[in-house]
Amino acid sequence: MSIAFKPDETFRGDYSVRNSDDAILRFPFPFPEDRYMYSVNMEPHDGQGPSDAYRHGFDVDEHYIAECRDRAITLERDPGRCQALPHMMLAQWDTLELLMDRLSTDYPEHFSLSKTGPDMGATWTWTNRPLGLEQTFVFGDAATLPCEPLEYITRQAQGDFAICDQREGTLFLDAGMVTSQADWSLDFNVGMNFMEWHGPVPLAHQAGVFERALKYLMMIRLGQPVRRLNWTMTVNPRLDTSPETFPEWGPDRASLNADNIGRKLHLRVELQTLWRLPRSNALLFPIRCYLASLDELVRVPKWGKRLYRVLGSLPPQLAEYKGLTRFLPTALDYLAPFDDGEPLPVGTAAGTERLTEMDRLSDRLSA
Repeated sequence: MSIAFKPDETFRGDYSVRNSDDAILRFPFPFPEDRYMYSVNMEPHDGQGPSDAYRHGFDVDEHYIAECRDRAITLERDPGRCQALPHMMLAQWDTLELLMDRLSTDYPEHFSLSKTGPDMGATWTWTNRPLGLEQTFVFGDAATLPCEPLEYITRQAQGDFAICDQREGTLFLDAGMVTSQADWSLDFNVGMNFMEWHGPVPLAHQAGVFERALKYLMMIRLGQPVRRLNWTMTVNPRLDTSPETFPEWGPDRASLNADNIGRKLHLRVELQTLWRLPRSNALLFPIRCYLASLDELVRVPKWGKRLYRVLGSLPPQLAEYKGLTRFLPTALDYLAPFDDGEPLPVGTAAGTERLTEMDRLSDRLSA
C-alpha cells in the first residue's frame, strides 16, 4: 500500500494540516442515523468496515509523520503524557510486540521486524522507514531501548494508547501514552478504575451504559479485538486538546463566526479499539483521532445532511458536556443549506467515490 505522507503539515501554530480527497472519503464518519443516541456500539475489529480506516489493526494514513512529530513536541513540553505504573512492564512489552507485528505485517513497505525468536530474551530488529529509525534490542530488556517499551513504540504510532489492568472485578487505567485526547488528563486519571475514569459522562450512567460496557470489556478474548467510535468537535485541527493546555486552545471557541466556521470547526472522531494482551492479560485501548472540517465533510452530501440532523437533535446536557453549546447555533446555520430533507440510508459509508467540488458548495451557500 502506497501512502503519500505529508510531513510538513502542522497540528498547532498555523494549523496547516488539510485532508486530501482520499483522506476525506476514508474518514470514519460516526453517525449511522439522523439522531444520536449514546451507546456502547461495539463491533468486531476484523478488517471490515465502511472505509479503509477500518482495514488494518492500526491505521496509518497521510498524516503519520506529522502526527508523530506533534507527539514529540507535546512530550518535550510535558513528559508526563506517557506514564506506566511499575507493575505494567509486561503489558508494555505486549503492546510493543502487538504494534510491531501488526505494522510490519500490514505495511511491509514502511515497517519491518526481524526476530531470532518470539520469547523474552530474543534479539529483534525494528525498522521504521517513514521516520528513518532502526533499532536492534533484546525483547524483554528495557535497557536495550532508548526509553521504556510503551513510549518507544507509541512515539511511532498515530493516536493515543491506554492500558488497563484487569483485577478486583474491574479495569484500572494503569499506563498510557496520551497526547491527542479530547479534554481529559492521563496524569489525573492514571490509577483510576473504569467507573471513576468515566464518571463525568452525562446520560450514560443513568442508562446503565457503563455497567454493560465493563462486563463486555472484561470478557474480550485474545485475538478477538473490538472497536467503537466516539466523537466531539474541535476548533482548529489540533490534536493536543488536553486540560493541561486549555489556555492555548480553549479561547479558540470564541473565535468562531459565520465566515470562518466551515474552515475552523472540525468533527473529531475517535476510532477506539480494544485488544486483549497475551502475557499480562491487560486490555490495550488505542484511541485513534481523526479530524475533518465542516468544509471537508459537506463535500460528501450524505454526511453534510446527516451532521446537520444529528447536531440539531442533541440533548442540551450532551451538547454542554461535549463543549458545543457556544457555537452550535452557528454550526447549524452553516450546515442547513446542505440538507434538502430527503431521507438518508442507514449507515456511515460516504455513498460516493467522488467529492462535491468546492465551487459548487460555494454557490449553494450564496444562494
